[in-house]
Amino acid sequence: MTNLRPAVMIFSVLVSAITSAGDWPGWRGPFRDDVSTETDLLRAWPSSGPPKLWTSTEAGIGYSSFAVVGNRLYTLGALEDEEFLIVLDAGTGETLWQTAVGPRRPDGRGDGPRSTPIVEGDRVVALGAAGRIVCATTDNGTVLWSAELTELGGAMPRWGYSESPLIDQGRVLCTPGGDNGAVAALDLKSGKILWQSSEVRQPAHYSSIIVAEYGSQRQYIQLGPESVFGLSAEDGQLLWEVPWPGRIAVIPTPITHDGSVYVASGYGVGSMLVDISSGNEADIRWRNKVMKNHHGGVIRVGEFVYGFSDGRGWICQDLHSGKMMWNEKRILAKGSIACADGMLYCLEENTGICALVRGSPDGWE
Repeated sequence: MTNLRPAVMIFSVLVSAITSAGDWPGWRGPFRDDVSTETDLLRAWPSSGPPKLWTSTEAGIGYSSFAVVGNRLYTLGALEDEEFLIVLDAGTGETLWQTAVGPRRPDGRGDGPRSTPIVEGDRVVALGAAGRIVCATTDNGTVLWSAELTELGGAMPRWGYSESPLIDQGRVLCTPGGDNGAVAALDLKSGKILWQSSEVRQPAHYSSIIVAEYGSQRQYIQLGPESVFGLSAEDGQLLWEVPWPGRIAVIPTPITHDGSVYVASGYGVGSMLVDISSGNEADIRWRNKVMKNHHGGVIRVGEFVYGFSDGRGWICQDLHSGKMMWNEKRILAKGSIACADGMLYCLEENTGICALVRGSPDGWE
């Protein structure tokens, strides 16, 4: 597999020329919700699909997504025996620079990094599958500092470190897992450990941290194999925690909306909505097995969530009640999802087919 270099392809889905609607600095965008603010996109595609602008075969192999800032695409890929942070020109696909972030981690299900970089100002942070987190300059990739998650007390998850780090208020948030604390905050400038969540010591799995505010309390929310929990942004103290019966691999990123936190997992576990009060009291509003999302992700559009549920296919679920509004399992198989301009972009994982779907609780179109 060392010579495989799957292509990165960029398509134009705009009515006319590509325009900028703001940066997409990390995993699932600026708000970690996979909903773009881009507008004036095509409402339907020609039979051949939207026009392809360019293809790159220099991004290596792996499962990284993209951070987009200005005219640059930031991603991760494995080339030969190392994993690299790779930066491409968004207009041409040309490789601008690449920086090693750690050894290539072999995996019988597919080698390569699983994380997505995040950009803040003149710095970019990336996490390799073996657990090395690197902070580099955005201009040429000079490494400013690095840290090993396994040296923070963590143990590498079965399929490698897969979360995408979060940068917030000068902190780099990551999940080493282990007895020193499941979540760690590092100083963005120096890499120094600011705190670890000693009250939560469960192993690292594959979900990514989100940031939220309830009342006047800024907090970081993470989903692990044993619970979903909120930590004080200032010192990592546990604010609330709700048990979660995660099985084998807990992957989808939590969703926060209107004082509530939504989580989902695959392997038959299901989904749950938790209400968080201004005093950080957590109450389960509902829990069911309507949305059993393995690793394609779930997004919120209005008051509904969309994604692929094992056994049910693509579904729309009422966020407030947990009720399934519709499902579609014949047209497109399991995959990932994003939203832009009111439309859903569903990417089938095995074939690479991308489908444009109207985001509506009335049915699949």
